[in-house]
Amino acid sequence: MDNSRSNQSHQRALDWLNFFLADVRDGLGPYLAIYLLAVHHWQPASIGLVMTLAGITALLAQTLAGALIDTTPAKRAVVVIAALLVTGSCLLLPLISTFGLVAATQSISALAGSVFAPAIAAISLGITGPKAFTQRVGRNETFNHAGNACSALLAGGLAYLYGPVVVFYLMAIMTVASIIAVSRIPAAAIDHEVARGLVHAQSGEVHPTDLRLLLHNRTLLLFAVCCALFHLANAAMLPLVSQKLSQVNLSLATPLTSACIIAAQLVMVPMALLTGAKAEQWGRKPFLLAGFLILPLRGALYVVSDNPFWLVSVQLLDGIGAGIFGALFPIVVKDLTEGTGRFNVSLGALTAVFGLGAALSPGIAGLVVQEAGYDAAFLTLAAIAAAAFLLVLISLPETQPRLNDTPTGLPTSAGH
Repeated sequence: MDNSRSNQSHQRALDWLNFFLADVRDGLGPYLAIYLLAVHHWQPASIGLVMTLAGITALLAQTLAGALIDTTPAKRAVVVIAALLVTGSCLLLPLISTFGLVAATQSISALAGSVFAPAIAAISLGITGPKAFTQRVGRNETFNHAGNACSALLAGGLAYLYGPVVVFYLMAIMTVASIIAVSRIPAAAIDHEVARGLVHAQSGEVHPTDLRLLLHNRTLLLFAVCCALFHLANAAMLPLVSQKLSQVNLSLATPLTSACIIAAQLVMVPMALLTGAKAEQWGRKPFLLAGFLILPLRGALYVVSDNPFWLVSVQLLDGIGAGIFGALFPIVVKDLTEGTGRFNVSLGALTAVFGLGAALSPGIAGLVVQEAGYDAAFLTLAAIAAAAFLLVLISLPETQPRLNDTPTGLPTSAGH
């Protein structure tokens, strides 16, 4: 009974950590574009370049961040330090305006933020074990999206009253709450061997696989390419919508962007729950296909109208695609690395790969906007998303262990 109560307490602490960290882990996100456009009157290409530089910094750090999480028993402390660095970097923005300083603060924020995904995944796996991991990831994403929706609602309302700078201080409050939440997870509750994917640690198999073997896992590499294309198409869409909203009505840009985020996050909540509950029964690929199909459709629909209500409505589709992808990403990586002891470094490496797509996305989109307009940029992103969907449909196999008898995590001619 005590163990059951203790486990429930750990699960609730993880819930609240995901809820409060939602506003911190991605930094300012689309609010950065609004702030630089509305307050400092930057050009779209300059905004895109700052976001690209920050993204490149993050992707260079992702693999090392995963390796750090694999080896360190101080996972909770890493989360706390990273949250403080992200928030501190963003709180400096109202005091600076030059390109170099803004790029530096956002690069520091991106560098610190690179540890969040592997740290949360590792803590979750270390607490629940592999059998309950799929459901736990769905629960993580549910609270993450609920936290995003709540913070976006607060940001929209407060920004309407006090201006876009208010989002910086809201992030500081969420950081304090995140630190309290992570402190509620006892260090002893995390099995650090299981947390890195050594699921057979109890039987003495405690040596991680040689990292070079993962480079021969063809399915893992193919999944990385699909993820990169997904984020290359997806990352710039909401910032572009934010800029369009700024042109329609500058005073309503931040509240309307918050409405876009809230709309998507509210859809992500049931999608994450569904993925966590049914991915073991239905397999991973049906969910992946649905998530990847939504993205090109969304990009094409943005060009239909500049009406703010239409743009917010289309953003609902992001909730389906991103909700599925966010829940499935660590699950698929776990499938393909189970037993290797390299779960977090693989998670970090694949995050770096799709981070490359996300980093390039705003810069490419900004250049297309300047040369051919917003509609051309949206259609370009939609074409990239269509290519990603076709690759998943034709080439990516099912990764769920019980649906694929080949042991996962090991390189073979089939990919694992």
